[in-house]
Amino acid sequence: MDRRDSLDAEDIARLAERIAGGERAALARAITLVESRREEHRARALALMERLMPRTGGALRLGITGVPGVGKSTLIDRFGANLVAGGHGVAVLAVDPSSARTGGALLADKTRMPELAGEKAAFIRPSPAAGTLGGVAARTREAMLVCEAAGFDVVIVETVGTGQSEIMVADMVDVFVALMLPGAGDELQGLKKGIVEIADIIAVNKAEGANAERAGRAAAELRAALSILAAGERRPAPVLSVSGLANEGLDSLWDAIAAFVGRQKASGAFPSRRAEQAVGWFRAMLTERLQARLFADGRGQEALRQLEEAVRQGRASPAAAVEAALSEAGL
Repeated sequence: MDRRDSLDAEDIARLAERIAGGERAALARAITLVESRREEHRARALALMERLMPRTGGALRLGITGVPGVGKSTLIDRFGANLVAGGHGVAVLAVDPSSARTGGALLADKTRMPELAGEKAAFIRPSPAAGTLGGVAARTREAMLVCEAAGFDVVIVETVGTGQSEIMVADMVDVFVALMLPGAGDELQGLKKGIVEIADIIAVNKAEGANAERAGRAAAELRAALSILAAGERRPAPVLSVSGLANEGLDSLWDAIAAFVGRQKASGAFPSRRAEQAVGWFRAMLTERLQARLFADGRGQEALRQLEEAVRQGRASPAAAVEAALSEAGL
């Protein structure tokens, strides 16, 4: 080991200690490191994660999603502040839409969650969704573990609520909450998107003022529909009406989350779910690393570009292109 490697190892050890001590600057630096796509950062990120892993696993991992405009940030702001007031440490990993110019997070969740951002027992980290299927940052799983190692006992992942993001979040959290708008046919839209199959809890948000009655009706309709569609398969997801803006129904939402986790642990499904998620994480990382190794140099990248163009123009089928790529890599 040369001097540079030795210094790196010492730096990683100090960084891990600072994270365990709850230092915000160290936490932010660690997440930046694990999110980096630079090859020279990968080994350091791996070394850091290996040091932090024994301190992880004790937090509740909560996913919250919903269509843009449903009020996710407002609800998480009030919900998280309530949890902090109750003695919890709350970390929010908010996967933002990305700037087309810079690739950076666009919506700045710290400004959209002012109450939570001012809490000492809370941490908010926006991450850009650029280049990642479904709007979930490529390193969200590692970022969750870093937050757990820093002592946060509730880690919330907020997504942009588009495409495959719901499925991806559900595959990395303990409880998946889907927010919906009252009326406007959103309850039917949610069912068509298969939310009945992946949501653990559904909350109809914006149930305040003139919307309160509509939210109640929407929740009742969803409850009835879910009872029918989930008959004979599993307990239907509970449906609540809540208001992030008015801070109403959020205690009931937390109770529903706690009840769900309690049932999962009592049945043994909780550790099984986490184990399957770990296997899925392994497979995703293996696929990513294999692709990176196959096409790391300029020649490999050009071969990949040519194969992609052949598929785009219809000169090669995707299956044939895969075989050609493997042959090019000597596999």
